[in-house]
This record gives sequence, C-alpha cells and structure tokens, in this order.
Amino acid sequence: MTATTVPPQQSNRGLVTALVAFLIILAIQIVLERVLDRVWICECGYVKLWEGGVNTPGNSQHLSDWYTPSHIIHGFLFYGLAWLLFRNRPIAFRLGFAALIEAAWEVLENSPVIIDRYRTATIALDYYGDSILNSAMDTVWMAVGFLLAWRLPVWLIVALAIAAELFTGYVIRDNLTLNVIMLVWPMDAIKAWQGGV
Repeated sequence: MTATTVPPQQSNRGLVTALVAFLIILAIQIVLERVLDRVWICECGYVKLWEGGVNTPGNSQHLSDWYTPSHIIHGFLFYGLAWLLFRNRPIAFRLGFAALIEAAWEVLENSPVIIDRYRTATIALDYYGDSILNSAMDTVWMAVGFLLAWRLPVWLIVALAIAAELFTGYVIRDNLTLNVIMLVWPMDAIKAWQGGV
C-alpha cells in the first residue's frame, strides 16, 4: 500500500461520518425552521418533484424548482472554499463545513427579515419563504453540488456553473448572481428587466 492509499475501512468510515454529520446538521436546520413557523410542505397539500412556475404559490415549496441550480452552485463554491481553508482535512469535515454554511443560510433566508427584504428589493412580491421540505432539499442539492465538485474536473464544474447561470437567467430572468446582487445592492434596471419591462 502506498502512502496515499486509504484503506477501505477508513474510507467507508469517512463516508459514514460525513453522512451522519450532514443528517445532524439537516435535522437542526429543520427544527430551527419549524421554530420559525415554516410550513412542512406546500400549502397545496401535495409534493411535486419539480415546480416549474416561478411566480406561483408552488415556487420554493416542492423538491426542486428553478432555484435548484443555484443551490448546486452553492455546493461548487463551498467545496472550493473548504478546499482553500481545510484542504488537509478529510472530505467529511469539509462537507460538514459546507452543510453548516448552507443550513445557516436556509434558516436566515426563511427568517422574517430576509423574506421582507426579498419582497421589497426584488420582483419576488409574493414570496413568503420556503417550505421546510424545499429548504431541506436546497441543502441536499448543495451537497450534490459539493460532491460533484469533489469528483469532477475544475473546468467542468466552472462550465456547469456558467451554463446553469446563463440558462436560468435566460429562462426565468433570475439566477444566483442576480439573486445576490438584488439582495445586497438592488438595482432598478435589473428589477425592471426581471419584471419584463
């Protein structure tokens, strides 16, 4: 066995540790969102795999939607950040770090202050926050992005992120980049364009 080879038992232990840590963080996120009085699932009473409407009551309520690519890109970005800060730490630790950031954002995003910010600064006038199911799935989608970044070449991850941003920007006039800009530094020109003016 070479110095870089990891015994299978140790590798499996690392994956189990990563999964357990991720599930604990996800459970804490869910509890905190319930404390914030978030609804469990869409008030429509059913769960969909995909919600294709952007300005509909089902947006941000189901398993995936047009904002799912943004959360996958979060995973790409958090993988890069964890690699920069903790490259000598096991992947389980780095995934836990990424999950903590995403879970903290999901709780903050579903707090009254951020919901109000979205409603006043962006075109999301009818946004009332995510369902707990959607928010939990956003964290799962982030983990998918993280694991893709762990396994795929950097050039492919960059290409996937750019393609996702361009595609969602074209189709729904919103994406991760525009979402951040409008949340931090709203611009009337972007808001008008997003509104179809």
